[in-house]
Amino acid sequence: MGEKDELRANREKRHFDRTTEPGGERTARDAAAPGEEGEPTFVVQIHDASTVHFDFRLEVGGVLKSWAVPKGPSTDPHDKRLAIPTEDHPLDYLEFEGVIPEGDYGGGTVIVWDTGTYRPISHDKHGRPVPFGQAIDDGHAVFELHGRKLHGRYALTRFRGGGQGGGSGEKPMWLLVRTGSGRGTGGTPDPQRARSARSGRTLRQVAESPDARRWHPDGGGRG
Repeated sequence: MGEKDELRANREKRHFDRTTEPGGERTARDAAAPGEEGEPTFVVQIHDASTVHFDFRLEVGGVLKSWAVPKGPSTDPHDKRLAIPTEDHPLDYLEFEGVIPEGDYGGGTVIVWDTGTYRPISHDKHGRPVPFGQAIDDGHAVFELHGRKLHGRYALTRFRGGGQGGGSGEKPMWLLVRTGSGRGTGGTPDPQRARSARSGRTLRQVAESPDARRWHPDGGGRG
């Protein structure tokens, strides 16, 4: 399936004459700087919409595979974070920070809490590498994050819906869990006090900024 088809659900939910969000018009590698050593990229955004939550996005096949994580990713291996899959997003979203107009889909303030690259490390039961897109389709993807705040090995595991372990009528649900060792930030921050990894601003500061409703694709997406 081509990139435009994968992003159809995303575009159909948005009014690009009003929202500051990028629509994915640019090609994959025009949307953001390439990852270090060719590694794919990721972003974690804090989204103050109807409820405050974290959006966890991984670059896979030219789009951002996305999950809403209500409590945010944790650096504690004992924490199991619910992750609800959402529609694929364009790679432009890696740098999106600003205000989505009230009344639009996802209306509210968005900041980039963390960003960086990741290394896919999924294997089958025989120890053979599994392509990352296939690992997600199969419902269990393992990867190592190299972000500004998040570091180390994580796993996304589907436990309901999606054709494996659940009925076809069930809404897919996943768990995001820190596995293995590695340095971290000691948990998940208070989203209202957390600062952007890009601009250093809080949700409130972005919401009150005079340029918060304008997205600048040629200037790093500052909002």
